[in-house]
Amino acid sequence: MGAFHHEQRYPVLTTKVDRKGETFRGNREAALKALEEIRGHVAKAHEGGGAKYNERHVARGKLLPRQRVELLLDRDSPFLEVGALAGTGMPGETPGTAVVGGVGRVSGVECLVVASEATVKGGAITPMSMVKTGRLSEIAEQNRLVGVSLIESAGADLPNQDKIFVPGGAGFRSLTQRSEQRVPTVCLVFGSSTAGGAYLPGMSDYVVMVKEQAQVYLAGPPLVKMATGEETDHEELGGAQMHSQVSGVSDYLAEDELDALRIGREIVAHLDWRKPARPTLRPIEEPLHDPEDLLGIASADIRIPFDQREVIARIVDGSRFSEFKPLYGQTMLCGWAHVHGYPVGILANNGTIFSESANKAAQFIQLCNQNDIPLVYLQNTTGFMVGKKYEQEGIIKNGAKLINAVSNSTVPAITIMTGSSYGAGNYAMSGRAYKPRFLFTWPNHKIAVMGGKQLAGVLDIIQRDAAAKKGETVDEQKLGVMKAMTEKGIDSQSTALFATARLWDDGIIDPRDTRTVIALCLSASYNAPVHGTTSWGVFRH
Repeated sequence: MGAFHHEQRYPVLTTKVDRKGETFRGNREAALKALEEIRGHVAKAHEGGGAKYNERHVARGKLLPRQRVELLLDRDSPFLEVGALAGTGMPGETPGTAVVGGVGRVSGVECLVVASEATVKGGAITPMSMVKTGRLSEIAEQNRLVGVSLIESAGADLPNQDKIFVPGGAGFRSLTQRSEQRVPTVCLVFGSSTAGGAYLPGMSDYVVMVKEQAQVYLAGPPLVKMATGEETDHEELGGAQMHSQVSGVSDYLAEDELDALRIGREIVAHLDWRKPARPTLRPIEEPLHDPEDLLGIASADIRIPFDQREVIARIVDGSRFSEFKPLYGQTMLCGWAHVHGYPVGILANNGTIFSESANKAAQFIQLCNQNDIPLVYLQNTTGFMVGKKYEQEGIIKNGAKLINAVSNSTVPAITIMTGSSYGAGNYAMSGRAYKPRFLFTWPNHKIAVMGGKQLAGVLDIIQRDAAAKKGETVDEQKLGVMKAMTEKGIDSQSTALFATARLWDDGIIDPRDTRTVIALCLSASYNAPVHGTTSWGVFRH
C-alpha cells in the first residue's frame, strides 16, 4: 500500500493551445513588447546614479553595490530580486529607490540580502526606499531568513524627513525583533554610514567594517563641532579602526571590500543554519508543455479570458494536476500539484467569482492548511459577481467566507498576478494586503477597483441621476470631458509598472520564469516552520 502511494502520480493536463492562431500570436507580440519596455526600466535601475557617479565611486577604489551583491552570493546561484522597479516614475525617486534587495544563497544559506546604492544621493533613504526596506524586512520576518546588509548610507534624505522620520523607526524595531527570534543579521559596512545608517550596524548581530574606508557615526565632524564645539576627524570619530579597537561597534576589521565579503560569507557559514521545515519532496519533473507558450496564452486584452489550466500545465512538475471539485464553482480552479518537487495547492481564476467558486476556494484553503501545504494563487479576476440575483443568493456572505479563509490561513502563500485584479477579487485571491509571502506580476497585469471605462460609466449614471433629481439638463460636453479624463486617469494608474513602482507587488517577471520564481519562493518559505491552521473566524451562514 505504501509503495503504491509513493508511485501514484497526478493526472497530466492536456493543452489546446494553437501556436499558429491569431490570438496566440497577438498575445505573444504584445507580451514581448511589454517585456522590452520593462527591461529598459530595469537597465535604468541597474545604472544606479548613472555613469558620472558610478565612475566617481569606482575611482575611490570601491565596488559598485551590485558587484558587492554578486561577489557575496554563491557562484552561479540565483538571486530573487524584490522591488527592482520600486519608485519608477515617482517624483523625487529613482528606479529601484537606491536599494538593491532580494533572496540569494550565501555559503549555501538562503539569505535576505540588502545593499545600499551609494551612487544615488550617497545611499540616502528616500520615502520609497523606506517602504522597500520595510518590505524586505517583512520578507525576512515571514520566512525567517538570515539577513546580510551591505551598508554605505548617508542616512535619511533630510528634505523628506517629514515622510521618513516617524515611520522609519519600524525598520530598527524589526531588526532587533529578528535577533530576539534567533534570526541574525550580518552587517558589512563599506563607506560612510551616518545617523540612520549608523543604527543599522549598531543593531545587527555581526558587524564587519572596511579599514580606512568605512565610517559609522550618529553625527559627522561638522555637526559635532556645531553641537559641542569639539574638533575631530572622520576616522577618529567613527572610523573602522576605532570601532574595531575602541568602541566595539565593529566585530571584524576587513582589509578591503573583498575581505569584508569573505568575512561575511564566513560568518554565515558558521551559523550552521538549518531549515526547520522539511517537506516530502517528489522527484523533479519538467513540465510536458513548453513554458515559452505562456507569452501567447496570457491575454494582452485583459477583458478576454484564458484558461488557467494552460498556465498550470507549464509551471508544475510533469504538467500533473489533481483538480478539486472540477464540476462545482468552475470559475475558480483548485487543485494539488508539485513545483520543483515541493507540494502546492493552486487556486486560479477562470472567470468572475460566484458564490459557488468562493465556497469551493474557502474549503480548499482549509484542506491545504489541514495538511500543511503551501498555496499558490494565480490571479486573473474582475472580482465578485454583482446583481440582484447574486446578492439574494448571498454573494456577500460567501465572498466573506473566502476572504476569511485567505486572511486566517497560516501556510505560505505565493501570489502571481497573471492578468486583471479588480475589486474585492484582489482580496479574495491574496493580494498585497493579505500578506502573501511573495507576490509577483506579469507585464499584462492590471489592478484597480474597476476598469477606467466602467468607472467612467458609473460616473455617467450618477451625474445623469443627480441632474434628473434637480430637474436640470446634463451638459453633455462637460460630462464627456469628465468621463474621458476619468477613464484615462484610472487606466494610467492600473498598469503593472504603476503598481510595481509603489511596491504593490514584489516585481514584474517574465511569464516564462514563473515556475522558477515560485520554486525560489517556496524554498525560501521553508526556512520558517510550515504549519496550517484549523482555527477560523466566524463564517456567516
